[in-house]
Amino acid sequence: MTDIGRNWNEFHKTDIAEKLAFFSREGRLYDCLFSQQFDRGMLDHIFSVADRLRAATKTKAGADKVASLLSEKRAMLYFVQPSTRTFLSFLNACHILGLKTSEIRDTSTSSELKGESPEDTVRTFSSYVDMIIMRHPVPGFVEKTAWVMNRAKRPVPIVNGGSGKDQHPTQALLDVYTIHRSLAGGVDGKTIVMVGDLKRGRTVRSLSYLMKNYSDVRLIFVSPPELRMEADILDSLRRHGIPFEETQDFAAAMPRADAIYMTRIQDEHDVAGESKAVDYGRFCFRAEHLKAIKPTAVIMHPLPRRHEIEVSVDEDDRAVYWRQERNGMWVRAALIACIFGVDAKIPAAKS
Repeated sequence: MTDIGRNWNEFHKTDIAEKLAFFSREGRLYDCLFSQQFDRGMLDHIFSVADRLRAATKTKAGADKVASLLSEKRAMLYFVQPSTRTFLSFLNACHILGLKTSEIRDTSTSSELKGESPEDTVRTFSSYVDMIIMRHPVPGFVEKTAWVMNRAKRPVPIVNGGSGKDQHPTQALLDVYTIHRSLAGGVDGKTIVMVGDLKRGRTVRSLSYLMKNYSDVRLIFVSPPELRMEADILDSLRRHGIPFEETQDFAAAMPRADAIYMTRIQDEHDVAGESKAVDYGRFCFRAEHLKAIKPTAVIMHPLPRRHEIEVSVDEDDRAVYWRQERNGMWVRAALIACIFGVDAKIPAAKS
């Protein structure tokens, strides 16, 4: 136990770089909480494992072998914030590897209704499972859970499936994996345009943090003035020498993009309906815009969408958001395999 691990309030205020070792075991990622935990070598390895999983499970024999890798393990999906994609993605990622799963999706069905603290609830879950995958509306709570469990006599790894509006690291993994698979040469040297509610979108925050692992990347943030990317992300980009610009002119940014990452307005974080005053119409991608973007560009969205991308755009080969969803299942399965140390047992893809 390190000194910074003894008091939660002090620990939480500590710079992420100083506490990353607390969430690792024997040189291996143990808890997945922040995008900052991933370096280039780790990202490349996870993507390689995801590719191997895809190839190995194309046959029944291969799928059965992969499903035996963690058949003795159990995972809890504790999702107390609405979710479709992330929940199903993790659920099926667990099943690919053979983990048995249980779930809580509403605290009204747990003893929290009787006054039990969320921390005690999670400690209860840990008595029955070997991993807890969490999605929680309170910023920092997933990290606190990992802190609590790492101090317990029976620790279990915690995976962040979305924490308030601060981070969503596995979404960032699947986003980078999608760019890696979709664009010649991968992420290096690419211009990524992020559009919409950048202030409160945890997906774009987490994706921005991962960009420090790639060379010659340029970011263009396109948003209404009320929903600009927050200073902590911009300061991080400056520290790592990643060029970025901010603009409200989506039309001017489109032709420069190798990847366009659309987001919806995050009005669930409104305090008094303030998003209703935002003019979001200028930050939508329409069929007419397909002529303005590069033939090799990709259009992405973490979903769910509202009106940010016209449905007719789905038919264009550059719209990869449905593949992006499926990529999430494979990269999350790869992450889980790495956490449990069975990644080396997945057979290499045949050339």
